[in-house]
Amino acid sequence: MSAKLEELRNDIAELNKFLDSAERQKVRDILSIEIRKLETELITLKEVTEKNTVSNVTGAVPVSKPKCYEVKLNNYAWDQSDKFVKIFVTLKNVQTVDSSNVFCEFTSRSMELKVNGLDNRNYSLPIKNLLEEIDPQTSHWKVKTDTVVVFLAKKKVGTKWSHMTSFEKKASEPRVPKFDSGEDPSAGLMSMMRQMYEDGDDDMKRTIAKAWTESQQKQMAI
Repeated sequence: MSAKLEELRNDIAELNKFLDSAERQKVRDILSIEIRKLETELITLKEVTEKNTVSNVTGAVPVSKPKCYEVKLNNYAWDQSDKFVKIFVTLKNVQTVDSSNVFCEFTSRSMELKVNGLDNRNYSLPIKNLLEEIDPQTSHWKVKTDTVVVFLAKKKVGTKWSHMTSFEKKASEPRVPKFDSGEDPSAGLMSMMRQMYEDGDDDMKRTIAKAWTESQQKQMAI
């Protein structure tokens, strides 16, 4: 392409020399017409060359992918049968994501669901310290419209789970005040009241604070 351009430039330069030395008008007109033809061809060839150069440069620049943001999920619903604990995770348009971008990792006491590239977000739902052991080999997941369902295969078939995790179960159990057999009964009572105050709601705290104040006032009056 560059050789052709150079050839056209040389032809135009040569014809201009003839035009400068020509004396007859008819000869000058013929030379002028030929020069304009070659100049037009030169301009067209330049435009094609520049267009191809831009296309090659554009094609060489890698297209940057949109940045994906990490989102940790906390909300889910769950149900169970004799064989499985089923976890329902709502994610709009999750069915449009490539199947390779939706997967779940299992251990005997944990799971983590991952959904990558959904509306420029990478979602994850980790659940650790499951209440009972599961079978990682037979646990699996399914993608439905706007929902991912995770099937945790129970290690002990038929066992009913009261909670999803051992932490949730422990947190739901009432805390029983402990007494030291060797300590003063009044000190034990104070310890119990203190624990009740720490664990109680606002109404309980107000009640205990009021009782404590009244008790102190009575002792001072004696």
